[in-house]
Amino acid sequence: MTAPQRVWAPRASRVDLVLPATGTTESATEPMAAEADGWWRTERALPPGTDYAFSLDGGPPRPDPRSPWQPVGVHGPSRTFDAAAHPWTDGAWPGRDVLGAVTYELHIGTFTPAGTLDAAVERLDHLVDLGVDVVELMPVAAFGGHHGWGYDGVALWAVHEPYGGPAALQRFVDAAHARGLAVCLDVVDNHLGPSGNYLAAFGPYFTDRHQTPWGAAVNLDGAGSAEVRAFVIEKALRWFRDFHVDALRLDAVHALVDDSPRHLLAELSDAVAALADELGRPLSLVAESDANDPRTVTPTTGSFQGRPGHGMTAQWADDVHHALHALLTGERQGYYVDFGAPETLVKALTGVFVHDGGWSTFRGRPWGAPVPLDLDGRRFVVCSQNHDQVGNRALGDRPSRALPPGALAMSAAVVLLGPCTPMLFMGEEWGATTPFLYFADHEEPELAAAVSRGRAAEFGGHGWAELYGADVVVPDPQARETFEASRLDWAEPRSAGGRRMLGLYRELVRLRRTEPAIASGDRRATTVRVEDGAVVMTRGAVEGGVVEGGRRVDVVLAPAEGSVSVVVEHDGEPPRLVLDSAAVLGTDPAAVENGPGATTVTVRGPGAVVLRSDPCGRGAAGGTPGEPA
Repeated sequence: MTAPQRVWAPRASRVDLVLPATGTTESATEPMAAEADGWWRTERALPPGTDYAFSLDGGPPRPDPRSPWQPVGVHGPSRTFDAAAHPWTDGAWPGRDVLGAVTYELHIGTFTPAGTLDAAVERLDHLVDLGVDVVELMPVAAFGGHHGWGYDGVALWAVHEPYGGPAALQRFVDAAHARGLAVCLDVVDNHLGPSGNYLAAFGPYFTDRHQTPWGAAVNLDGAGSAEVRAFVIEKALRWFRDFHVDALRLDAVHALVDDSPRHLLAELSDAVAALADELGRPLSLVAESDANDPRTVTPTTGSFQGRPGHGMTAQWADDVHHALHALLTGERQGYYVDFGAPETLVKALTGVFVHDGGWSTFRGRPWGAPVPLDLDGRRFVVCSQNHDQVGNRALGDRPSRALPPGALAMSAAVVLLGPCTPMLFMGEEWGATTPFLYFADHEEPELAAAVSRGRAAEFGGHGWAELYGADVVVPDPQARETFEASRLDWAEPRSAGGRRMLGLYRELVRLRRTEPAIASGDRRATTVRVEDGAVVMTRGAVEGGVVEGGRRVDVVLAPAEGSVSVVVEHDGEPPRLVLDSAAVLGTDPAAVENGPGATTVTVRGPGAVVLRSDPCGRGAAGGTPGEPA
């Protein structure tokens, strides 16, 4: 397939198509014709696999802002790519939205020893066996250097060449769909990285009218913003249409500053909904937002507190992580300052946002808004680990480096059995001890040095000295060994402890799949209380009984060392013990004592116990942990 080349460069008085020299041809330059609204065009149709670039007003060749392929890096020429050439085998794929789906976040570069999309395909059966529904890839847009997190991408329409390039992403998605796995792609539209960012040379992609943590904001509401908005929206539709992805995770949408009458997110949401109708399969948008604002997931046809909704399918909700982490580790540094008490976890599990309009000590002002009780809990994605919460620590250390297996089990039970959409971070299912550090590979010496200095300077700003000791050395992000240390060790899940933890995660995912009370996102049917130091989460109980077709499920969460006893009231047959994390992990099992109208469960913490009350009276206490429902 061939197509004429077009580029938006409204500030240029001349644009040339540059065809770099190859082993058989000399370099060629061809003037492009001006079109309306700042677009330039050439009728030359370039075959797939042709290298090209653009010269503005006689300047050096620059890659295409909409480049589909950067085979020699972000500073080199673009290459045409025929997205229709892949022989797709997923024609029967019905799609999968993200609501309630067990999602698994991974970084392509460190997920396998080879660090490529094709190598990751070889590990997809592990995710199927675990019970994962959606594979979420950290950003794959092309960035400077060989390895990095991907959040400093600059060729936003391309796929990072060390990962395999665009064809490899198509192969990955096809292979995932063949196994019943949906694919979510993490995309970054709020800023570009510092190396290879040539967008400003082409047009007003950025504005000084708004500022973000990365500098000037993307221009969404000033002169020329219509084309910038189209750049963002058409790129999103391309991932869905040409690469068959099922969902996009939108990075830090609070930094998409937009004072337009209609916010970019709402416009994007409606465009994706229209494409979903056209393709006949669900397409999802998941927003990362620091605002704690239900408006993010309010439909575009509705409003929240008088403001039109942004229409996202779901949004990340970090407060559940913060409540869990602070409770189990005792950390109170930085944004953990308002978290840690068991009652804070109760609020996170029932209200989603701990900061829901009240005072945030870390921010020094009121923050957030309350989540309406009738808003589906599955619209909020929660986790006990993710790339940010692990990788932004000084040593990239996971909870498994400090917490005993029982505490990890309790975290997993909160995430997988609660009312929100659960997300796992690669390796946590076996209690991975490998770190996930912040790493980069900037090729410019001054930029590389600045990143290394900046990372070390952050040491004092996050309370790391208190956590790790004043003499700790923060790993240099630019050092190759920092990247290599972050690779998963696939021998760990074969160890005795790894097998037990993996078995526990499988059981928790199975319960989520088989128990309607757990799969439900009805937050009105979720109650949480603190008793004897334990947190008791009850799923499925509503006034007058349980959710339709379901059973009541009680999850006893014991966060601290020592024994706790909890009373679970019942009407008729006593509840049945269906999962005991201690029994699965090979430690002291829970004790269950039945009495008239109540059952006492004694748990030696940390750990989690799950009991099921059958509304038909078929249950019997003392069943085998992990027995099928």
